[in-house]
Amino acid sequence: MNKRQFRGALFDLDGVVFDTEPQYTIFWGNQFKEYYPGSHEMEKLIKGQTLVEIYDKYFPDPSVQEEITRRLDRFEDEMQFEYVRGFEDFVKNIREKGVKTAVVTSSNVMKMKNVYAKHPEFKGYFDEILTSEDFDESKPSPDCYLKAAKRFGLTSDECVVLEDSFNGLKSGRAAKMFVVGFATTNSHEAIEPYSDTVVDDYVGLSYEEIMRSLGQ
Repeated sequence: MNKRQFRGALFDLDGVVFDTEPQYTIFWGNQFKEYYPGSHEMEKLIKGQTLVEIYDKYFPDPSVQEEITRRLDRFEDEMQFEYVRGFEDFVKNIREKGVKTAVVTSSNVMKMKNVYAKHPEFKGYFDEILTSEDFDESKPSPDCYLKAAKRFGLTSDECVVLEDSFNGLKSGRAAKMFVVGFATTNSHEAIEPYSDTVVDDYVGLSYEEIMRSLGQ
């Protein structure tokens, strides 16, 4: 078995970089209540899936898709993209140590343009940004994380995945990478079986702490 290293940090976006998951849970919860009366917590099943996949599986009617897209655009225009506590200090710390950083998100390019407009400094924190347009299979498939590692010329043993959703955590595990689970969306107990270590946020997290977790 290869010895694990920490040369690449692969970040999910919502719930890991930005504390936005509670906002999306409310949005999608409202859509499912309208179009699936009597359904229960279906909004939790879609976390980590691309918008195209959500539409294909749950909202195949083109007219419904158009209406939800209009709502989603308005919602994201008004959304507060607040960083998860301690994120900026953490990402600066690991980049100073030479770690390559990438966002690996099921969000699309249009959503990211909104992020860039509200956070001009955002791109400077990452060497690569992969969106839903960059991979063929969404989480829990390992495809997106394997492609991110390939962008850096790294192996799975050299990458750390930072995730919060069940689909995302399973994706990192399937890619055979070290997985840091964030209890921003689900409880510690719920995500622990899919994580190598679990944290609430980035406070206290550092390059050195990750290396200790890797046994270095």
